[in-house]
Amino acid sequence: MKQTKQKCDKTKCDNPAGLFIPAGIFIGMGVGFIINELVGGLFLGLGAGFLLMAITGFKKKLC
Repeated sequence: MKQTKQKCDKTKCDNPAGLFIPAGIFIGMGVGFIINELVGGLFLGLGAGFLLMAITGFKKKLC
């Protein structure tokens, strides 16, 4: 049997942009522990994760 290469469609794509949100939360949690503001650090990390996800999604559409 011939194996054909599957193309990236809208349902299955190898975009790792979704990993920015949990990474941002963990980084924000670490920063929050350091500066003794856990909730502020979590929101800062969550916002940074969403921002990076949006930027990578926008750049992927341009390519």
